[in-house]
Amino acid sequence: MPATLNAKKSRAALRTSARVSMEMLLVVLMAAVVLWTLGQMWSIVWPLVIALLLTTLTWPVTRFLRRHGWHPTLAASVVTVLFLLVAAGTVVLIAVPVASQSGELATGVGNGIKQLRDWAAGPPLNIGDEQVSKALDTAVTRIQSSVGSLVTAALTGVGTVVNGLVTTVLALFLMFFFLKDGPRFLPWLTRQLPGRLAVDVPAIAVRGWDTLGSFVLSQAFVGLLDAVFIGLGLWIVGVPLVLPLAVLTFVAAFVPIIGALFAGFVAVLIALVSNGPTDALIVLAIIVAVQQLEGNVFQPMVQSRGLGLHAAVVLLAVTLGGSLAGIVGSLLAVPVAALIAVVWNYFREQLGDPPRRPEPDGPAPEPGPGKPDTGPAAPAPKAT
Repeated sequence: MPATLNAKKSRAALRTSARVSMEMLLVVLMAAVVLWTLGQMWSIVWPLVIALLLTTLTWPVTRFLRRHGWHPTLAASVVTVLFLLVAAGTVVLIAVPVASQSGELATGVGNGIKQLRDWAAGPPLNIGDEQVSKALDTAVTRIQSSVGSLVTAALTGVGTVVNGLVTTVLALFLMFFFLKDGPRFLPWLTRQLPGRLAVDVPAIAVRGWDTLGSFVLSQAFVGLLDAVFIGLGLWIVGVPLVLPLAVLTFVAAFVPIIGALFAGFVAVLIALVSNGPTDALIVLAIIVAVQQLEGNVFQPMVQSRGLGLHAAVVLLAVTLGGSLAGIVGSLLAVPVAALIAVVWNYFREQLGDPPRRPEPDGPAPEPGPGKPDTGPAAPAPKAT
């Protein structure tokens, strides 16, 4: 008898494991289908994602204007124009000082190359002018033999730039429409969905919108910290173009990994051609230290508080997103993880059993001020 009972329990456990495994396989299959569909629609999905992120950044100003009596179209138009002016002003703030000192930078680059050649000519490398000339001739020969590949790469680069411009323009138009008609979306969506979905989907959308806003604000705060600390270090060392480099650092913070590398490379290069190799090494050490603090301390702490994610989850999400989809994956990893957490928490709240109210031992207490009188607690159901 005990052996038969154990056999039945084993078969029941095996059936349960098989059912759970089949459900997990179905979930993985559906996730793969969704990812494949998004990949096929990426030319539309990517501008939509950028527009949503820009909308979360500019919506507070639009909401302020609308609350003060501005027409939705006028408020959205003004905010869109202001955003374009700020973006153009940022580019000018970076480009104009660099252009005004381009002569000094060109001279510094030449001097830096000369110093590098002199250093390479001495011990321990002992690279002479003949070896340098031979290396240059070899490089020129390889370039001439790969003209076709260079043309193809140039055409690919032109296509990438054109696609980037189209994506930017489409994202700006979508941002304008989101700012103008955003509050109408949820009521419209509620009317289109049947039954329980009319309640669940808008509720998840509201939570997801708040999560995206927290992500953009936290990323801006982290970028501001990078710009302040790196700019302060550049100012102490005496590197020129401190303000443009600080602005470039802030803007580049919105592009994970590549943005920080690009901003750091520009700062070290300017320090090298302007102040020499010693200050360039000091600037490199400052940038590496700030980036390590930003990547391992500031960003996980700020984003974990704003998005409701643990710092370890943020780090793992960025690593996984970068390994799966490169720069774009790193950029979208944290908000996607936060949205998944939003959906999971909502369904866990809806599917969880409501807490059972204990049966009071004495008479029901008097309701406090501002609290409705809900009456005595319902008796607990009897066990059957």
